[in-house]
This record gives sequence, C-alpha cells and structure tokens, in this order.
Amino acid sequence: MAQYRAPVEDMQFVLFDVFKAQQHWHSLDSALDQDTANAMLVEAGKVAEQQLAPVNRSGDEQGVALAEGEVTTPNGFKQAYNVFAENGLCALTGNPSYGGLGMPKSLGLLVDEMNYAANSSFALYPALSAGACMTIDAHGSEQLKQRFLPPMYSGQWGGTMCLTEPHSGSDLGLMRTKAEPREDGTYSISGTKIFITGGDHDLTENIIHLVLARLPDAPAGSKGISLFLVPKIWVGDEGELKERNPVTCGAVEHKMGIKASATCVMNFDGARGFLIGEPNRGLQCMFTMMNAERLSIGMQGVGCADASYQNAVEYARERLQGRAKGSKQVADPIIKHGDVRRMLMTMKSTTEAGRALAVYLGQQLDFSNHGATPEERATADTRVALLTPVAKAMFTDLGLESTVLGQQVFGGHGYIREWGQEQLVRDVRIAQIYEGTNGIQAMDLLHRKVFVNNGEWLESFVTEIKQSCQGLENDQLAGYGQALTARCDQLMAVTSLLLQRGEHNTDELGVAACEFLHCVGYVTYGYMWLRMMEAAQSKVDSSASMAAKMKTGAFFFSRILPRMDSLIAVIESGSDHAFGLSEDDF
Repeated sequence: MAQYRAPVEDMQFVLFDVFKAQQHWHSLDSALDQDTANAMLVEAGKVAEQQLAPVNRSGDEQGVALAEGEVTTPNGFKQAYNVFAENGLCALTGNPSYGGLGMPKSLGLLVDEMNYAANSSFALYPALSAGACMTIDAHGSEQLKQRFLPPMYSGQWGGTMCLTEPHSGSDLGLMRTKAEPREDGTYSISGTKIFITGGDHDLTENIIHLVLARLPDAPAGSKGISLFLVPKIWVGDEGELKERNPVTCGAVEHKMGIKASATCVMNFDGARGFLIGEPNRGLQCMFTMMNAERLSIGMQGVGCADASYQNAVEYARERLQGRAKGSKQVADPIIKHGDVRRMLMTMKSTTEAGRALAVYLGQQLDFSNHGATPEERATADTRVALLTPVAKAMFTDLGLESTVLGQQVFGGHGYIREWGQEQLVRDVRIAQIYEGTNGIQAMDLLHRKVFVNNGEWLESFVTEIKQSCQGLENDQLAGYGQALTARCDQLMAVTSLLLQRGEHNTDELGVAACEFLHCVGYVTYGYMWLRMMEAAQSKVDSSASMAAKMKTGAFFFSRILPRMDSLIAVIESGSDHAFGLSEDDF
C-alpha cells in the first residue's frame, strides 16, 4: 500500500496560479499572504501524512467501542487528535474574535481533502465540530459564542449535528424530539436521534450537540422546528464544566466503512439546552451547518479519490503482467497497458478537476460573506447555491468511481484487506448518502436552483464559462474553448427542454435530475480544466508537471466530457418508462 503524500504542490498551483488566491484574499482585506498559506498547507500535509494516515488501517480494524455508556476511539486516535488540535487545525476557518484563525474557505477545503485522504474516519470528528462552530457563530447569541466557541476552536471540545430520527431521515418535518421551556430560560430536550457522527467519543472533554426539536404548540412540518445547543457536560457562566447532562449514547452503528468514526444513537432525556436563533427557525439555522458539511463531505470524495490514485499508480509501476506492444521483456509493468492507462487517467483528470472546483467554490463562499459590493455578494450567493449540490454529488460519485477503478488496477489484490484499497471503497461509499443523498442533491439542483428561477442562475454561470472560452490566444486552448462552448449550448438546450416539460409534469424533473446534475458537473469540470490549462500552458517548456497538466486536461476533454452525450440522450427519453409499471408490478 502506498504511503499517502499530500498533493501540496498541485494545491498551490490551483490556489495561486489558477485562481490567483493572493489577489482574492487582498480584495477581502485578509492579512493572509502566499507564504503563510503555503506554510499552512505544508504543515497540514505533514499532520495528515505523519499522524492521520498511520492510524487509518488500524482504526478500521479496531473500530470504536461502546462500554458503560461511553465511546472510545481506536488506539492512536487520541494522540493524533492532540497533534491535530495543537497545530490549530480545529480553528482553521473559525472566527478570530473567538479564537479562530480566520483562514479563507478556499484554503480550508484543501486541508479537508488531505484529512479525508489520509483517514476519513478521523477527519469526520473535526469536520462536524467546524460545522457546529460555523452555525453557533452565525446564529448564536454573543453569550453563547463567548462561552462555547473558544474551547471548540482549540479542540478542547467537539461538536455534532443531531437531525435524523428513526422515522425521520431527509423529511425533517416528521421529527418528534420535544423541547420544553424551563424557568431559567433554558430548555429541556427529549427524544432520540440516530446516525449522529461523533455523537460520543473520548477525543475531547466535552461535546456540544446542535439538536433540532419542536417547541410546544409549534406549527406542523418543517416550519415548526427550532435549534438547540445541548452540551454533553453542562457549562457554567464562566465556561467551567459542571454536571453531566442527560445525553447518552444508546448504541454505535456497525457499518460498511468509516468504522473508526463513532456513528451513534443519541438519547436526550430532559437534557438542558439553549435556543439558537429564533423559535421555529431552526431548520434555516441548521442549513448553515448542512451546507458546510455537504462541501466537507464532498471533499471526502476528492480525498479518497486522490488516495486511490496514489495507491494505483504505485502498484501499476511495480506490478509485472503481460507484454506491452513491441516489448521484448518477459513481462512489463501494467502501467504500460492501455486499459490501465484509461483507469489512471480517468482518476487523475476527475480528481484534479474536483480539487479546482473546491477552490473556486471556496472563493465564492468567501465573496458571498465578505465581497466588496452587494452585487458581488449576490452573484457569489447564487454560485454557492447552484454549485453546492453539484460539488457534493460530483465529488462523491466520482470519488467512488475512482476508488473502484483503483481497486480494479490492483486486480485481486484490490479485494484483499492488507493492501488497503478495499477500505477506500468502503469508506467513501457513505459520502454519496449522508448530508443529503446525491439523489436529493440532484433534485435540489433541478427543482430549487434551476426550475424555480427559470434557469436564471444556471444561465449566469454558463455565461461566465463561455466568456472564459473567448479570446484564448493559444490555438490548442482555443479549440478546447470552442468545445466547451458547444457543451454549454447543449446544457442550456436540455435545461430549456426540462423547464418546458416540468411545467406540465414534475415527474420529468425527478426522473431526469441525476443525469442533469452530472451534465452540469461535467461542464463545470471542463471549465475548471480550461482554467488550469490556461495557467499551465505558459510553463510547459520549463515544467514537466505543467506539461502533464496539459495532457491530463486533453484526456478530460476527449474521454470524459463526451459522457454528456449519453446523459442528454437519457434525459430526452422522458419519464414515461420510469412510470410504466404499476406499484403492484414491482
């Protein structure tokens, strides 16, 4: 099994050569400079390589344990977490007013990638805490921020998101957890939540749960949900730990993958908590965390894909099987064979495009929050809304594809535990499911981000892409620009078709949503590749890595982008055949 190597140089290329991050940060009045950002990437990469990766396989084999109501993580996790926190990685993008480092999201997402690539189970603990911190910072009172954010940013305390119930998954309007007001202004929370990542563990001295619950006489459905902050151990006015809150872990799930991540059934039995935000507005508050987690989980797909690629390349260079064309050797490394090249290039081209999209979307998030003008912030808002479901689904769908391709490169050894490749397949599989299944992401995109505004947001983004395709001086790049422009036109044509069909039959949208999301995704990946190739082409003569970048982009345009043709053909076939059987016929 290959030892994980953080792709810091490629991350630096995407940040500074492709997206000019130093100019972007300057426009946001950020004090961060390129040297500091480079140093942070290098140090985060070292933590991933030297602390997280070495306990990845052992953590998978040992898993978490529940005994006497307490969850313990595998051997080595606590030590790795302490190093992680000491390096400030729990505070990376946090608000500096409360102890965060205030780093831009474009940098934070790259650190997420390294964490997931090295150890997906471990990465989930700080990822959930970061999302909880973001929600408290955005919607909590000043008193709650001062009391809870500093120890969470330091890594002393962790955080969770408690939404799902046994009878209520994506349809949160069905939840039954209750919140009763107390005389002291706090609330008593009672109910059961399931699938809670990091619901209990021994990495931190306290865990801060963000819990959705219903107040008495709350409206039915999602409009009657409020958000509460419920500590595992009660916290006094000065931040001191006091008595244990009646919050307990009833069970840990036994899962296909991410076995070192504690996925818990959490019981709240009259646990004290604080209201966050306004009553009955909890779902809107929680979406702050859910959107952040969707991007983070997307990076799990990118990270696992890169780890798979690294493993597969090393194996393909060493494994001798068959003779390449014209070879006189008894056997050649399988990297010389065409089908193996196809798999490696597919993994490489889609993973690098995903990394670039993460930085692009991170910049849009930064502009959305800190843009110089209302117009700039509004445009960034629409880009984030449009592309978050695309990124989550594309990163994780192609992440699974890349881990399976890596397994295929290994052949039978990819199915054997000791090589580590099968763990990547198991670990990344959940990323298509949690934080909103990819089918839900697709419906969110088509229904809420395209259909409701008659394609306005998508058309604006496509206009940006087409503008980038114009005026390319290099003949080769100009050709790719023309090809991408044609794909943009195809995308808008099929969008128009769906908008027309959806007016008469919304089933057309549901049946076509996944294929439509992938069409948007491949056009977006093409946009990322055009920008990367434009940045790389001036350095081709002096840099082997930039020459490789151009060739990888060429592969994407010739072998991956044409996937759109089959997707569009499926969309154009309509929804009738999906509803051809009655329910009794299944």
